Amino acid sequence: MKKRGMLCILILTMASSLFAAGCGGGKDSSSDRKESLELLNVSYDPTREFYAKYNELFCKYWKEKNGEDVTITQSHGGSGAQARSVIEGNEADVVTLALAHDITAIEEAGLIDGGWMDEFESDSSPYTSTIVFLVRKGNEKNIKDWDDLIKKDVEVITPNPKTSGGACWNFLAAWSYWQEKDGNNEAETKESMKRLYENVLVLDSGARGATNTFVENRQGDVLVAWENEAYLSMEEYPGQYEIITPSVSILAQPSVAVVDQNADEHGTKEIAKAYLEYLYSDEAQRLAGENYYRPSNEEILQEFAGQFDLAMNLVTIDDFGGWDEAYKAFFEDGAVFDQIYAQ
Repeated sequence: MKKRGMLCILILTMASSLFAAGCGGGKDSSSDRKESLELLNVSYDPTREFYAKYNELFCKYWKEKNGEDVTITQSHGGSGAQARSVIEGNEADVVTLALAHDITAIEEAGLIDGGWMDEFESDSSPYTSTIVFLVRKGNEKNIKDWDDLIKKDVEVITPNPKTSGGACWNFLAAWSYWQEKDGNNEAETKESMKRLYENVLVLDSGARGATNTFVENRQGDVLVAWENEAYLSMEEYPGQYEIITPSVSILAQPSVAVVDQNADEHGTKEIAKAYLEYLYSDEAQRLAGENYYRPSNEEILQEFAGQFDLAMNLVTIDDFGGWDEAYKAFFEDGAVFDQIYAQ
């Protein structure tokens, strides 16, 4: 349990109202009060705000159901880097990462039981997103689609696929566009992708870092971003940015799983599973929509039809043969991304 305090960001020191809602609180001297539970969620960059709110919701639910206080901590970074931290000893009870491959890596390290993708609904993906462009108000470079990102005078911000799950989704969305345009001519598609990465001004390690580079540091002409990150930037900086929807994008499916070995050691298996199951509740699904993630519940997703473009042309990871094949082909050492970036 020592590493948990070192590697996590405590969210429950934010306000006393969280404690009143059942998130944490000191030990009660009454004999019928159970000791407070601790839960660590290791997640990826753009979920910080969502899980800060979701943790409050879940704490209240668990307190009402079981009479137990819960102290939830959360850790954020590039999805690939977060997966490696768990493999190397970050004692996560649950992981909520950007793509299934990162969780599979933890499974292959012996920390997650096989079949994790079937444990929860929708392939253990309680919410989805997609990839869009964020540009500054007025869109001075007239960016409308992927082709505009390879013009010589356009500076692009996108994270590194070697450390960021969001960057992998970005790469595959762009690849899909040029494959369709080039008639599946791989050589031509590679050339377009090479030109794209030649225009990348900063290759941050994670999606949130890329957003900060573009929004706070004012670098680049366009940010290739998670849809939820783009909407959050629009909310935080009203009137300063625009979202551009490309003609081809991808259905991004963040995945969740209990880290079975850690949860067994911590005695948190029951609450860890409940924590992820509750993401599918109507309350949590609406909270996801309010935080600009697309709910996996189709009926609740329709409640946000005015917010999201539900008619987008989205490829899926299945078009690449699933994440195992896609990662091997594009992102392993020496694969397509390395070949392109080395040029």
